[in-house]
Amino acid sequence: MFDLISPVHTDLQEYLWSHSEGLQNAALVLGGMPAVKATNALIDDVCSSTVLNRRMMQSLTRLHELLSLEHVHDADRPEAAYFATLDPAAPYVEDICLMADQLREHMEKLEAPVRLAQAA
Repeated sequence: MFDLISPVHTDLQEYLWSHSEGLQNAALVLGGMPAVKATNALIDDVCSSTVLNRRMMQSLTRLHELLSLEHVHDADRPEAAYFATLDPAAPYVEDICLMADQLREHMEKLEAPVRLAQAA
């Protein structure tokens, strides 16, 4: 039997692969080396798999939370310290926002079939 990868998964793979360097740089700026390692592992996992498992989906969610500054107001999280050192006028800030939006769009496409199945 053939393992077919869904077009939505293929689109995500292409996005992660083509934006790998930018995503890892954003992870470094927003979360340090642990975030870079997690981002690198996520990209490797998604790009080498034929299906997305729960762990990968959770990792995608964590990456999106990092890129969208979800936890920067929590002083107990490292993201707060990294965020405090950012210059909001730096050109890479706009790139990070764009990557967060693009990743969200890919995640919404992945979740659409699940929502449709639950509605039926």
